[in-house]
Amino acid sequence: MARVVAIKETLDKMLQDENKPWSKYLAFAEQKTGVDRLYIFVASVLFLALYLVVGIGQQLLSNVIGFTYPAYCSIKAIETKQKDDDTKWLTYWVVFAIFTIVEYFSDCIVGWFPVYWLAKCLFYVWLMVPTEYNGSLILYRRIIRPKFLQYQPDIDNMLSEARKTMKATGTLLNTNKTD
Repeated sequence: MARVVAIKETLDKMLQDENKPWSKYLAFAEQKTGVDRLYIFVASVLFLALYLVVGIGQQLLSNVIGFTYPAYCSIKAIETKQKDDDTKWLTYWVVFAIFTIVEYFSDCIVGWFPVYWLAKCLFYVWLMVPTEYNGSLILYRRIIRPKFLQYQPDIDNMLSEARKTMKATGTLLNTNKTD
């Protein structure tokens, strides 16, 4: 029970933070309805979850959730002088890209999983949650980075050979044009 209270207090504090982009919308809704913004937020999340299970356009909504906020934060990170926020969002996009590729090949399974779009949204939220141990950092450090380091020399050699072949082909094409 203490854990639930701690989560509620943290969430309430975050929802009350005037520096957050959603704060003015929640304040407006709170003023108009007379309902505490915490309950408005929880009701909105529950409605969104239900919609992702039974609504229309779940794939689009899921992709908007996985793309919009991270894209906004990425642009903000590019505009700052700090490197940490750049690294955080680059890590998110690497995991996002790998997930998108894996998802493409498992598309036939998606139809059989009734709450897939809800699970996908929860996965995206876990990837971007603003903590030190969010999902993108965990997946990158435990799975992607070790595999990358294992195969990086082979991939670099393959790319180098492909670059040489492309350059030789381009040179050969240019010499044939002048003949």
